[in-house]
Amino acid sequence: RVHGETSLMDRYEEFSEQGSLPYGNAFQDMGYGDDGLAEGDHGYEEKPRILLMGLRRSGKSSIQKVVFQKMSPNETLFLESTNKIVKNDISNSSFVQFQIWDFPGQVDFFDPTFDKDLIFSQCGALVFVIDAQDDYTEAMAKLNMTVVKAHEVNPEICFEVFIHKVDGLSDDSKAETQQDLVEHALAELADAGLDDTVSLSFHLTSIYDHSIFEAFSKVIQKLIPQLPTLEQLLDILISNCCIEKTFLFDIVSKIYVASDSSPVDMQTYELCSDMIDVVIDVACIYGMGDDEDGFAYDSESASVMRLNNGMVLYLREVNRYLALVCLLREDKFEKRGLIDYNVAKFKEAITKVFEVRARGHAHALPAAAAAASAAGAG
Repeated sequence: RVHGETSLMDRYEEFSEQGSLPYGNAFQDMGYGDDGLAEGDHGYEEKPRILLMGLRRSGKSSIQKVVFQKMSPNETLFLESTNKIVKNDISNSSFVQFQIWDFPGQVDFFDPTFDKDLIFSQCGALVFVIDAQDDYTEAMAKLNMTVVKAHEVNPEICFEVFIHKVDGLSDDSKAETQQDLVEHALAELADAGLDDTVSLSFHLTSIYDHSIFEAFSKVIQKLIPQLPTLEQLLDILISNCCIEKTFLFDIVSKIYVASDSSPVDMQTYELCSDMIDVVIDVACIYGMGDDEDGFAYDSESASVMRLNNGMVLYLREVNRYLALVCLLREDKFEKRGLIDYNVAKFKEAITKVFEVRARGHAHALPAAAAAASAAGAG
């Protein structure tokens, strides 16, 4: 550590004393945990729900298949239209644990058989998908009705609007479409008297690029109670190691569950996301014996990629569900030992942070501070 710098322990303890976590107070634990906790005995109905809603053929099922079931975007052309609520439990192979409920487009909120209390009461986020290439007048009316009904039952729901299938639009058309939809949606909320109480987040998405993964990353992050702690840890890591950008990825879905506080650049995210694919693919070919089954990713997984612009991509395993991917300048990577040491201490701190699920915030955050205390020693 350079003389005169504030140590990681001092900075982390100052942060941990603040205590409160702004996200997730109204939601149940996402099921995150360390290697021993992530496969706990959480009942199906206990996991938070993310509801996928929108008109027929808007692309809801395609989004779920591409992001969480690794279906090729081209294969989604053959998916049949959803005609009933499809529930999927995202927890068995991924660090991200929650339920996704895919609703058919013809859901009628005025149908007496529609139990809005049951549907919305345990909902953490509601994702409404709008086809940007189609007339969205009807979709906007359905969005407004959905928001009003859901907010009546659960005022804590995070509302996310995916302006989908924008791959067929020019940049100017994307901007115009988004502006039109935002203005229309805000006017509808004002008419319903909800403009001061409901916040809508809009995302331009397509299954043919990384935009859908980035959008879902932002949805998931709002449901992670430990997000501020993760961001603070990443900020401390990059400041001690002179790293440009860091992402904490769920390696199965390629959703980043956290990043440092600097703005996310789409090209940087794409590079880091593609690196995970490369590492896993190579590991499956060369890192497994003939008699081995399972996932080619373990505590020894790591990779370094040197780019032709003087930057380095560096990946390290955090646990069997998470990977830390960093972007830094090549001259800063010369102190590889220092970086590896700090990353090791970061991994210990992450493990302690997620033990809040078992022990509660009051005990876990001080333990995380102790685990992280040596990381500033470089």
